[in-house]
Amino acid sequence: LTTGQLQPFFPDLSDERFASALALVHSRFSTNTFPSWPLAHPYRYIAHNGEINTVRGNRNWMRAREALLRGPHELPDDLTRLFPICTPGASDSASFDEVLELLHMGGRSLPHSVLMMVPEAWENAPDMDPAKRAFYEFHAALMEPWDGPACVTFTDGTQIGAVLDRNGLRPSRWWQTADGRVILASEVGVLDVPPSEVVAKGRLQPGKMFLVDTAEGRIVEDDEIKSALAAEHPYADWLHTGQLNLDTLPDREHVVYSHESVLRRQQVFGYTEEELRILITPMAKGGAEAIGSMGTDTPVAVLSDKPRLLFDYFSQLFAQVTNPPLDAIREELVTSLAGSIGPEQNLLDPSPASCRQIVLPFPVIDNDDLAKIIHVNEDGDLPGFSSVTVHGLYPVNGGGEALRDALDRVRREVSTAIAAGARIIVLSDRDSTEHMAPIPSLLLTSAVHHHLIREKARTRVGLVVETGDAREVHHIALLIGYGAAAVNPYLAFESIEDLIATGALAGVEPRDAVKKYVKAAGKGVLKVMSKMGISTIASYTGAQVFEALGLSQEVVDEYFTGTTSRLGGIGLDVIAAEVAARHRRAFPENPTERAHRKLEIGGEYQWRREGEVHLFNP
Repeated sequence: LTTGQLQPFFPDLSDERFASALALVHSRFSTNTFPSWPLAHPYRYIAHNGEINTVRGNRNWMRAREALLRGPHELPDDLTRLFPICTPGASDSASFDEVLELLHMGGRSLPHSVLMMVPEAWENAPDMDPAKRAFYEFHAALMEPWDGPACVTFTDGTQIGAVLDRNGLRPSRWWQTADGRVILASEVGVLDVPPSEVVAKGRLQPGKMFLVDTAEGRIVEDDEIKSALAAEHPYADWLHTGQLNLDTLPDREHVVYSHESVLRRQQVFGYTEEELRILITPMAKGGAEAIGSMGTDTPVAVLSDKPRLLFDYFSQLFAQVTNPPLDAIREELVTSLAGSIGPEQNLLDPSPASCRQIVLPFPVIDNDDLAKIIHVNEDGDLPGFSSVTVHGLYPVNGGGEALRDALDRVRREVSTAIAAGARIIVLSDRDSTEHMAPIPSLLLTSAVHHHLIREKARTRVGLVVETGDAREVHHIALLIGYGAAAVNPYLAFESIEDLIATGALAGVEPRDAVKKYVKAAGKGVLKVMSKMGISTIASYTGAQVFEALGLSQEVVDEYFTGTTSRLGGIGLDVIAAEVAARHRRAFPENPTERAHRKLEIGGEYQWRREGEVHLFNP
């Protein structure tokens, strides 16, 4: 229905006998789904103006949480009749409404439930009240924000209100009149109200909540709402008891590898001299990505004659039409790269155990930080953080079938480790040999992530990826987008140390160079997130805001479930063949070639005779 058709279609709304203390109306323009009656606003609790950019990941996480859900006294203990919580094929607003209803019916007040899903930007607010900050930090361990430009209006029949996203990218203005009416709308002048009757008016600010309690007959201020919620439980004490900061864990031995070892593994993972010069060196020296032109004139990966990394078969999605990107530089206060790793608990029964996780300041961790996580329970005093490393290698001569079998083995090992009490899984492609090649880390990560979602065990464990093939921002963003809580691109760090040792990178100490690379990678991931209008790494993790180009539907459905793929393409056989082609560079059949091996020149960014074909070849 259009706005003008509403009154004749619902004549009871014009009947003077029809009375209500409140009304919630949304004239909706459908952006994400086709207009239909089941998707008409309002839903049970909300009407929503905007887009939830992270909805695919939010739905995946909710599906995984279903195994842990147990009803409090407000709900029956067995909640299986409610599953799936998020109805397949519904809009982002419908999924938001379903999760909000679960949280509210589980015992939380409606404002409490809304603030769990749309928290204000608390991470970079040092002046925020400590109790309120602890409230947000605790709930960040329970679930990720539903992120995107949105004004969510809500009601339970007694209270009615609205909350604005942390960026304030949807307008909302309110008026209070002398006769006791309160009006909130996305535009000025929605209703004709004489200025003489307006006793108060204002604008809903980013991350703030506007609430009217019809039972008490008053507007409840944002500070009053949040102060009351922050005082319900000793959240600060729970955080102090449950959380571990990565920086506080004991240091472990730092291993420096020989030039020959680094070179061999660089060849296994397809490193080129061009990548070391154009990508890694500027990040290690200046703490930022090198500046380059947009676009590329080389073939897409599926049409290339060169063996390409699996990362190259994915492209980033970006905000468009009514969905604005963020300016991550000027809007730094509303963004956050901090996250946590560890198991989740029952979403409906918050307790000190709910935040028993390791806090990570960055999603990219160096080799020393990874060693801390791997050995976190080495002394047996932190069983709640038990870590298990699962190796992702396969017989390189076995082709696609061996790769498929290895993925099945890894998924079984992960499930077995979780059943045995593991709370952190490290997926590693280290220790490749002449006969054993690394599974592409993106395939390995997403295969395990979606396997655990299907098994409803994903929230029982945190995933860390120890990878040799990731070295640029796009690679790291993909691994996070497909479920990794933290990424350790160990070979990039070892390559930096090797560049310094051989004199190719001067003027910086190894430790400082590694820190600068981590900083540059983090800034790069933030740049990618902001192009899609996503503010926090917690929301980006598992959000899958990518499109596959050149992968078969079988591979996408099994290992990258839910990813958009408009064309068919290669299967595991070709993926394995590309791994084998790189592997032969490190382990040539003629032993005499090994003594003279060196990296390929490259040619992806600048034309080289032996490199990739360009649209304009000399």
